[in-house]
Amino acid sequence: MKQQELVASLIPEHAPEPATRIAVGVNWTLVDSATGTGLVHTPVKSQQGCVPIAEAGSLRGRPLRDLMDLTTAPNPIARAVGFAALNAYWNRHDITGDIVNGLELVEDRGHKTVIIGRFPNLDEKLPGAAVIERNPGPDDFPEDAAATLIPQAEFLVITASTLSNGSLAGLLALRRDAFTVLVGPGTPLCSTLFDYGIGALAGFRVDAPEKAEQAIMESGAEKAIRPSGTRISLVRG
Repeated sequence: MKQQELVASLIPEHAPEPATRIAVGVNWTLVDSATGTGLVHTPVKSQQGCVPIAEAGSLRGRPLRDLMDLTTAPNPIARAVGFAALNAYWNRHDITGDIVNGLELVEDRGHKTVIIGRFPNLDEKLPGAAVIERNPGPDDFPEDAAATLIPQAEFLVITASTLSNGSLAGLLALRRDAFTVLVGPGTPLCSTLFDYGIGALAGFRVDAPEKAEQAIMESGAEKAIRPSGTRISLVRG
């Protein structure tokens, strides 16, 4: 499975709703519409290829489906806008599900619980888990450990930023029977992802878009965004 095929399967044929607001903050990117609001991690500006978006100043008002074409843009910042538009389509204001933290859906099985990305308070919730980080800390594993750790995993938690940074398909290809959870506000609440072996989608529904936009434009991290919405989890039947 290729990453571009996975992403293409999530993009609807029609999504005519116009983007009513677009915000690219230091930590998060937001695209809002009348039917839903999407969030995605903003890439670090020093990342290769990050440049100003050429179409800036003309994106608001475009249909969500048009903005989704940016998911294949070479510019990581433009891609973030594209994925936020994708999430605005799926993470509708009226979507419902289990109101739980995604980390509550997995068990601590030592290094057979593998976490991609160091989440807040992880040491309290899953202290024995093996954590793989792009920029590993003292207790983390580097990215190349995924090839060894993931095939042996019984539980696998993957940060949603792997969808927008292009690494999700490769990580899923390494799993065997692990119960897999895609976690984070950038998770598209789209059941198509269950077809790729994901067992649960632990995302976020924005209930107060203006409040979320303010937090984002004031360089807020995930904690600052939480009061603007509700954790929503969908579990594969």
